[in-house]
Amino acid sequence: MTKSCLLGGHFDITTKESQIKSLENTMNEPGFWDNIAKANQTNQELSLLKKETSLYKSLSQKIKDSEEIIELLELDYSEDLLKELEDNLPTLTNEIAELEINTLLNGEYDNFACYLEIHPGAGGTESCDWASILLRMYERFCDKNDFKYEVMEEQAGEEAGLKSVTLHITGNFAYGYFKCEKGVHRLVRISPFDSNKRRHTSFASVSVVPEIDQSINIEIKEEDIRIDTYCASGHGGQGVNTTPSAVRITHFPSKIVVTCQNERSQLQNKEQAMKVLKSKLFNLEQEKKEQELAKLKGISTGIDFGSQIRSYVLEPYKMVKDTRSGYETSEADKVLDGDIKPFIESILKMK
Repeated sequence: MTKSCLLGGHFDITTKESQIKSLENTMNEPGFWDNIAKANQTNQELSLLKKETSLYKSLSQKIKDSEEIIELLELDYSEDLLKELEDNLPTLTNEIAELEINTLLNGEYDNFACYLEIHPGAGGTESCDWASILLRMYERFCDKNDFKYEVMEEQAGEEAGLKSVTLHITGNFAYGYFKCEKGVHRLVRISPFDSNKRRHTSFASVSVVPEIDQSINIEIKEEDIRIDTYCASGHGGQGVNTTPSAVRITHFPSKIVVTCQNERSQLQNKEQAMKVLKSKLFNLEQEKKEQELAKLKGISTGIDFGSQIRSYVLEPYKMVKDTRSGYETSEADKVLDGDIKPFIESILKMK
């Protein structure tokens, strides 16, 4: 088996090294650091490219070493050499899988930070509780995979769970990973709120938009929005419920409503809410273009936000299954504890 076959044949080392050189030249230009946000983004892109090329070169050498061991084994069988080959195989396999996923995260906005929102469906307390379970699942996934998150807005349910929650997630390929979670998530379980212990089905929707580069100009007219302030609840620290620091912005043309309450001051919350609104409007335009392109190609498609993407069954058996990729597992408890990477990777590999 050839090295290019082992590494999937998708990684163009020459192109990557050319991109690194181009970014390094850009960073050496006068005035590069005048725009801190853009400079940081370029620096992050350069770091990722260097990491990918370093991993590729390391893997290439390891594969070459393994091929040489195989050749030696064919000439003269040795238990020690065979053991060395077998010991190195799991690490090599994992590293190849990591590089493969990195090559699949090649969307225009895949390396952007993102905003993830969870909203319960019809079903009252049941669905609100399911929304809070999903929130915990995503928080655990972030903790296990080096993503940082911040709760920007959280509205508690009347009896339990959540009416809504918004996370701001940062880290390498944040949007690239979490975009795979867009859609409706279905839960089947014995309800903890039903005294008769009946089985209930609950739904919650997850939406994910990239945090757009602030250099992208999104025009928002003053007459198109209404800004309301109110006392925050939940996150925010001491005094959070006593001052109207939380901000809600309603955009009339799109009917988009965004709220932010995690910052201590009203001004900071307004700035954050405007960033979310701009990201949502930008994403809305991108979705419209994709739908128009799909129509031109004769493809019938719906918006992921309105489709059921995954079922989590806890009763009468345990199984989590993704309806898009077909990937499934009986380890439902591990999934709800944040072990969703195999599901995300199964979606990325569908490319």
